[in-house]
Amino acid sequence: MSVHVAIIGAYGSAGVAAADELLERDSAVELTLIDDGDPGGGLCILRGCMPSKDVLSAGQHRYQARHDDRLEGVPEIDPQAVVARKDEHISGFAEHRREHVHDLAGRDRVEFIHDTARFVDDRVLELEGSGRHLEPDYVVIATGSVLNIPDLSGINDVEIASSADVLETTAFPDSGIVMGFGYIGLELAPYLSEVGGVDLTVIEHDEYPLDEMEADYGETLLELYRDQFGIEVLTNTDEKRLESTAEGGVRLTVEQAGGDGSGDATADSNPVERTLEADQLYCFTGRRPALDGLGLEHTSLEPDEGWVSSTMQAAGDERVFVAGDANGREPILHVAKEEGISAAQNILSHHRGEDCEPYTNIPHHVIFSGLGVYPFARIGHTPATVAETDMDAIIVSREASSDGVFKTKNHPEGRATLIVNAETGDVLGYQGLHLHADVMAKTMQVAVEMGLDVRDLPKRAYHPTTPEILDGLWRDACAKLEDRDACVEDGDSRDLAL
Repeated sequence: MSVHVAIIGAYGSAGVAAADELLERDSAVELTLIDDGDPGGGLCILRGCMPSKDVLSAGQHRYQARHDDRLEGVPEIDPQAVVARKDEHISGFAEHRREHVHDLAGRDRVEFIHDTARFVDDRVLELEGSGRHLEPDYVVIATGSVLNIPDLSGINDVEIASSADVLETTAFPDSGIVMGFGYIGLELAPYLSEVGGVDLTVIEHDEYPLDEMEADYGETLLELYRDQFGIEVLTNTDEKRLESTAEGGVRLTVEQAGGDGSGDATADSNPVERTLEADQLYCFTGRRPALDGLGLEHTSLEPDEGWVSSTMQAAGDERVFVAGDANGREPILHVAKEEGISAAQNILSHHRGEDCEPYTNIPHHVIFSGLGVYPFARIGHTPATVAETDMDAIIVSREASSDGVFKTKNHPEGRATLIVNAETGDVLGYQGLHLHADVMAKTMQVAVEMGLDVRDLPKRAYHPTTPEILDGLWRDACAKLEDRDACVEDGDSRDLAL
C-alpha cells in the first residue's frame, strides 16, 4: 500500500536527506516536497557554515601572514572581493541543491511545490499561494532555525547585526559589542577584528568559553583572542539593558562579577555594573527552531521542551516527524542529515506496523575558532561526560608546543585530550584546540565510532606532520594502560585516570 509523505523544508539538509532516503527505500512512496525558499538551498549553504568558512579563509591568510615575524608587511583585504567570492561559491552550491530537489520532483509520484505551507488541522496542510489543501499520511517538518533574539530590555530600540549580516558586510564600524560567545561568536569575532579592524568587546556569561570542556581549553581561547586578535572578552558578565546613543551607536549596561575593567572576573566575587558603548551591536546569541507561522496551534502538536523523541516523532502526533534544527535537539549540519534519514526510515517502519528506531549519534563538533587557524574539535566523550558514566576512563592531554612540528609551522598554541576506556583500551573521545584539529577529527571519528583499541593504533609518524600530536596521545594512553594493568596485578587500586 502506497504512503504519502509531505516534507516542509525540502531545500534544507534534513529535508533533502529525508526525501532521498524515502525514495531509495521505497520507490512507490508518494512524496510532496514543499519549500518557500528564495532562492532556496538551505541555511547551511546560504547563511551558515559554508559561507562563513569562505569568508573566514580570507582572514586566516591575513592573520597567518601578520603572525609570522619572518614576513614583512601585512596584506590588505578587500571586503568587497571577499563577499563577491563568497556569493559566487554559494550561488553554485545552492543551485546544485535546488537542481537535486527539482530532479527528485521529476520522478513518478514526486511533486515539488514552491510555496509556504501551514497546518490547518492535524496533518492537514494549506498552501498559502494557491489555497490548496494536502492531507498526507505523514508530515516531516524540516524548517530549520532562525536567530534567537534574547529578551533584553531595550533590544528593540537598537540596530542588531546578525551572523548573516556579517557575511554580507563590506564596510565595518570602528567598534562593536558582541553578545553570544558560542560557536558563532567564536568564529565571527576574530573575522570582525582581523578583516574589519573592529575594536571588539565580547560578553561571556561564564568564566570561560567552551564551558563544557576543561578549563585549560577556555583559558587557551581567552589568551588567543585577547593576545592574538586584540579582542576584549568580559567573563562572568551578564547583559542588563540596551539603549541607543545620540551618535547612532549602542550603549550596553552589564553586570560583571568582580569586574575591575581588566576583562577578567571570578564567579564568586561581588558584581559590578559597567556601561559599554560601541558603534554596532552584534548578536550571535544562537538559533531557535523556525516554527513560527506553521500553524501548529491548529494541531495537537505542542512544541515545548522535549517535544520530539529520539525517533524524530513529535509528541501529540506519531505521524509527524521533526528533523534537523527544527526539533531543537542538536543544531548541527551532519546531525540534521542523519535525523532526516532516521525520520524517513521510521516513517516506513511505522507505515509497516514495525517499531521505530531511536536515533543516537556520537558527538562530532568542529568550531572554526581563531579564523580556523585554531579550530576546536570534539569527538565522542569529554572528561565531563565520561565521568557521568560507569566507565573507568584514562584521560591524557598534550600541549601542541610539545610537538616540534607545530613550532615549525609557526603555531605552537593549543592542546589536545584523549579519553580511553581503562578496561578495554577502546578510544572513547578526543578534543583538540590547535592547528589542523579539524582535519584530525575525521581520524578520531573513525577510532571512536569503530571502538578501536588505542593499543592497536599505529604510533609513528611517516613524516613530521601535525597529526604527531595524535601519536603522542596514543603512546601516553598506552603507557597509562600498561601502568594500570601492572597495578591491577599487584593489587594496587591507584586512580590512574588523571
